[in-house]
Amino acid sequence: MPFGIYFHIPYCLSKCRYCDFYSRPASRQVPEEYVQALLDRLAQFPRDRAHTVYFGGGTPSLLSPGQLERLIKAADPLDGAEITLEANPETLTLDLLRDFRAAGANRLSLGVQTASDQSLRTLGRPHTARESRLAFEMARAAGFDNISGDIMLALPGYSRAEFDDTLALIKEGGARHISAYLLKIEPGTPFGRRPPAGLPDEDEAADFYLYAVEQLENAGYRQYEISNFAKPGWQSSHNMIYWNCHDYLGLGPAAHSCIDGVRYAFGPDTDAFIAGAPWEVTGDCTWEDYVMLQLRLRTGLDLGLLRKKFGMEFSPAKLAFLEKCEKNGFLILEQDRVRLLPRGLLVENAILGELLD
Repeated sequence: MPFGIYFHIPYCLSKCRYCDFYSRPASRQVPEEYVQALLDRLAQFPRDRAHTVYFGGGTPSLLSPGQLERLIKAADPLDGAEITLEANPETLTLDLLRDFRAAGANRLSLGVQTASDQSLRTLGRPHTARESRLAFEMARAAGFDNISGDIMLALPGYSRAEFDDTLALIKEGGARHISAYLLKIEPGTPFGRRPPAGLPDEDEAADFYLYAVEQLENAGYRQYEISNFAKPGWQSSHNMIYWNCHDYLGLGPAAHSCIDGVRYAFGPDTDAFIAGAPWEVTGDCTWEDYVMLQLRLRTGLDLGLLRKKFGMEFSPAKLAFLEKCEKNGFLILEQDRVRLLPRGLLVENAILGELLD
């Protein structure tokens, strides 16, 4: 069974106005004591060798190449493992990217978001579209051929032209994979406290999502998950571990793990993590989790596997509901499989609400 390791790097140059991920802004490097805390925790967990290693954040590209290399070596991944480093364009140089590649990273995920400098300023992103283009150019020159780019949809004052420009930037940059997701206004963020003017309404946001799916498919990026698209053979192996409910170990404040069907999490406190605070059990991986995660995928939910893994079957009333959804163009029922279509993925939470009630 595939196994993944996730390292959370909770340091950022600044905090974006929409972001509710745990991070510590105003940081230009990752403290050595934090890297040592990750290494100490990693050593505490007997484990199989990893098929994937993922450095997420925060801004993992604030790691030094030496820190990255030590963490990868300690993780001891299998030969040929996918090793992803999230990176923000403004933190990168050609020499740094070459050193990251030499340290063992073989997949780069670039936080582009948009090709509009005005939108980037509104979001509080510190880079420009020109820096995004340069980051792709430098990444290819440094030897990265597995590159992903992020697109954020339905921004204030958004238009199809802004999406088209962003897709062109990322495609021309050589990305094999694209993550495209709707802006979400989260409580407690600057946008949550004071939403920006010009936000699309729900119907307009849905139209942008469906347009993005269509254009990404036309550009050769096949949708394999709600927000993820890839050239054939270039899906994110690490994220597939999450969505298929395989085991993964997450290290760092606010990082989550699932081992042998049990979920764990560290608290969202960097100082406590460095001081050695233990993780806590947060619950079991249930059939509801499995249904939710599998329906995110375009391959969908295998009802036979649901029965085999959890002894769970949908009632006749639930199956009738799924048939009604199929008639309305939200999903496809194929023998023992339920596959959501893009329109269904937009309302997955509502469909889950009926299925899991």
